[in-house]
Amino acid sequence: MQKHTQHDTGNQPSERQPESSMRNLRSMLRYVLLPWLMQQYPRIPVFALYNFLSGFLSIGLMAAFAVIVHSPFIFPSLGPTAFHYFSRQTAPSASPRNAIIGHLIGTIAGYFSLAVTGLTTAGPAIANGVTWPRVIAAALSLGLTAGLMILFRASHAPAGATTLIISLGILTQPWQLVVLMVAVVLLTLQAIAINRLFGMPLPLWGPLAAPSKSVDGDEKE
Repeated sequence: MQKHTQHDTGNQPSERQPESSMRNLRSMLRYVLLPWLMQQYPRIPVFALYNFLSGFLSIGLMAAFAVIVHSPFIFPSLGPTAFHYFSRQTAPSASPRNAIIGHLIGTIAGYFSLAVTGLTTAGPAIANGVTWPRVIAAALSLGLTAGLMILFRASHAPAGATTLIISLGILTQPWQLVVLMVAVVLLTLQAIAINRLFGMPLPLWGPLAAPSKSVDGDEKE
């Protein structure tokens, strides 16, 4: 009976070793968590550095991917979406749901405006100049995008730029529009991974239940 007790006691350190290792790992990881860093150091400079690094990494990866596959995986409205993801994590407009649905609405509205005005095969306005059909296409695309985003409760301001990219003839081919949406999804997955890694509360899909305050103290949307 005594030997059995000694044997159990001798095993206790080895059983506790995984728990100790996990505690040590958590203790080490807290030094890269943004909320902890912003408590230890000036908040604005820390958050600014985080936005620089996350923006550089996420858009840099998308641009590199575009070079490798020779497809438009980088376009202007992806930049403000990245800014939303990394600086306004708890705002409804920065939720993956709003970003993906918003860009999808902008894409559909942009191509619909080209079809209505007969500009699906026309060159970009920046090369051919702005014509009256182009004026109608641009106005219609943005109006539809704004109205439908409100209707579907999926406000995401960068989608307004996406629809103009299409209605102004910069990206018009159906395969390009598919790539555009794939790029939005890829950026979203990057943003979720980066924010979660550094302890920032970007939701996985829909907006968080209650608005919070930004780093500089202003209430988010």
